[in-house]
Amino acid sequence: MDFDFTDKEEAFRKEVRAWLETNLPDDLRGRAFASSRAGREEIQKLRAWQRRMHAAGYVGMDWPREFGGRGASITEMVILYQEMARAESPQLVNRGGVSILGPTLMKYGTAAQQKRFLPKILTADELWCQGFSEPNAGSDLANLQTRAVLEGDDFIVNGQKVWTSMGHVADWCFLLVRTDPGAPKHKGISFLLVDMKTPGITVRPLRQITGEAEFNETFFDNVRVPVENLVGKENEGWGVAITTLAHERDVLTHIRHISLRNALHRLIRFVKERGAGADPVVRQRIAHLFISEQ
Repeated sequence: MDFDFTDKEEAFRKEVRAWLETNLPDDLRGRAFASSRAGREEIQKLRAWQRRMHAAGYVGMDWPREFGGRGASITEMVILYQEMARAESPQLVNRGGVSILGPTLMKYGTAAQQKRFLPKILTADELWCQGFSEPNAGSDLANLQTRAVLEGDDFIVNGQKVWTSMGHVADWCFLLVRTDPGAPKHKGISFLLVDMKTPGITVRPLRQITGEAEFNETFFDNVRVPVENLVGKENEGWGVAITTLAHERDVLTHIRHISLRNALHRLIRFVKERGAGADPVVRQRIAHLFISEQ
């Protein structure tokens, strides 16, 4: 089996590398990006960077063409992430929307939902957070208790979510709610798209011992969500969520690659600046880290 990249793939690598070297702003290069810690000024810079990448055709590359992508192969996606890591580019600010929600809407969303939301996911005009985990529904997600009751043309949502990355800056949230409390816990769950500006939503940072707020907790108090924002069928949201979670595992792998490679580059620069590069033990340990990260 030949594991080498083809000439066409290597040409794509050169294209991406040259574009990143020309277009990546210096103030974003080498920055470790934690979206949940980023303030609004930082978020605006990252939105602008995603828009620039999108205009060049590098956002949602693996999306089908009919949804604004270019139908790129997994190999092309790997090359893109490798070159982003090499250039020390930050991750996409709307990575949850691009890599998790987007594919979910392509499979389960209505034509109106796809037309309304997908383009603004790609351009980062609307940022998304994920409302899945709860204080008593983490590893056992199906135990979620946030309720949604259908009242006329709206679902009325009450409950709490936790570990909400991007919650303090997100424009929208894809939310799991219990719509049939009498059903078995994997049943009676629905998948909603919620405007974070809706009255009744409160976002509070979860402050760590370091003083940083890596995550948020989000409270819903009689929040009205239009019924047209239901993804899939009412009470059948668990199947929708399984698709979402499958894509979440995939994007975490990409995030890990970019984050670890950026950290390794910073470590190498630090070693060189301190004049420790000639130490054989240091060189051996850095080589081990570099090999392990591949």
